Amino acid sequence: MRPLRFSINVTLDGCYDHTVGVVDEDLHRNAMDYIAGCDELLFGRVTYEMMRTAWRLPVSWPMPEWMLPFARTIDAAKKHVVSSTLKAVDWNAELVHSDLRTYVERLKQQPGKGIGVGGVQLAMALTELGLIDEYQIVVHPRIVGRGPTLFAGLSKMVDLKLVGREEFGSGAVAMRYAVSQ
Repeated sequence: MRPLRFSINVTLDGCYDHTVGVVDEDLHRNAMDYIAGCDELLFGRVTYEMMRTAWRLPVSWPMPEWMLPFARTIDAAKKHVVSSTLKAVDWNAELVHSDLRTYVERLKQQPGKGIGVGGVQLAMALTELGLIDEYQIVVHPRIVGRGPTLFAGLSKMVDLKLVGREEFGSGAVAMRYAVSQ
C-alpha cells in the first residue's frame, strides 16, 4: 500500500502563510525531492490554483535558474484535485468527484512510492479520517505572530514518531514523522 504524505512549510510559531517563509535553493530542492518521491499529488482547490498559477510551465515571472528543477518536477506530476466548486481542472490533473475517504483509500491501494498531499484544509480532513501516514513539517526560523496556524481545531491528538530530519543553511529544519501505530 502506498503511503499518503503531507508536507508543509511553517514558521516557528506555526503560521503556514506561504508568503512569510524563507525562499532558498535548499528548500526548493527538498520540495522537489518530496514531489519526486510521490507517484501523484492530491491537492485541495486553493493549493491547486495557487501552485498552477505559480509553477505551470512556462512561468510568467522571472524565475531564478535554481528554481527550475522544482518547477519541472511539479509541472510534470500527476495531480488529483479535491473541490466541490471547480467544474474542471487541467495541468495534468483529475477532479475528485467521489467520497474523499473512498477515493484516497483506492489511491493508496495502488502500487507505487506514495501520494503527496498539498493543502491545509485537505490535510486536516485527511488527518481527521486517519488517512495520512507521514507528515513532513519544514519549520522556518521566523516568528510572524499572525496568520493561520497548522491543525488549529483538530478534534483529536495524533501521535507521531520522528523518522527523518534535515537542517538547511537558512536555519530551517525539515522533520519527517510517521503516524504511531
